[in-house]
Amino acid sequence: MIISVASGKGGTGKTTISTSLALSLENSQYLDCDVEEPNGHLFLKPRLEQRQSVFIKLPEIDENKCTYCGNCVDICQFNALVVVPNKVLLFDQLCHGCGACSILCPEQAIREVDKEIGILEMGHVVEMPFAHGIVNIGESMVTPVIRELIEQIESDRTAILDAPPGTNCPVVETVQSSDYCILVTEATPFGLNDLKLAVDMLEDLHVEHGVIINKSDLGTDLVERYCEEKNIPVLLQIPFSRDVAVGYSKGEMLIETKPEYKIILQRVFERIKEEVHAGAVRAF
Repeated sequence: MIISVASGKGGTGKTTISTSLALSLENSQYLDCDVEEPNGHLFLKPRLEQRQSVFIKLPEIDENKCTYCGNCVDICQFNALVVVPNKVLLFDQLCHGCGACSILCPEQAIREVDKEIGILEMGHVVEMPFAHGIVNIGESMVTPVIRELIEQIESDRTAILDAPPGTNCPVVETVQSSDYCILVTEATPFGLNDLKLAVDMLEDLHVEHGVIINKSDLGTDLVERYCEEKNIPVLLQIPFSRDVAVGYSKGEMLIETKPEYKIILQRVFERIKEEVHAGAVRAF
């Protein structure tokens, strides 16, 4: 099973939940897909054993063959190519590496070359497999790193994907491969607003989902009422704890500061399995 942990905005406790959930389960695996700012390793403290580069393909123009017909410009959906007198300009930050220009060039004047955009680092936390991606500084192409990271999922394990915050392309790339998505939010108007955006995204992707309300005693009941209206299960409510906040600042996980949450998160997982099974039955 693949479970993604997401949030409509940063700072809701997404990594707090995902790291502790991964370590609470047997035969699990943790993947930090927040490749622009991964921080799961700060809490899990893995021993990193493997490192590999992630590349995309960029077009390279053979000026000796190019007739400057502009066919490549018309093909490119991302406006990464521009033809000027006797020159084809490539804006590589816009290129998605789809390869259409090289395939459809009538003069075969375009070949693809590798560009490194980030790295993956893999290892273990005790016996649990760990992996995260790190995109190069200033690199705008994030999703290929996430895509390569998700390839590291071991099919015989329960994979916990720590998604990036928000509802943009990197989040979609992460959650669309999951069987279930946990949305972590807070009981505030801002939390509700961003939760609604995340729910809309998951509904469009047809991904089963439930909600964990963090700092549930600091705010209003608007999130609970919204979940009730939308028939979204509230999987867990976590009240504010100064001890947890202090532990977080020291790099301690939720289940280290409050060990009782290990059993609580195991129960959340059992409920998720029931939800996924019920969804599969409804779909059948």
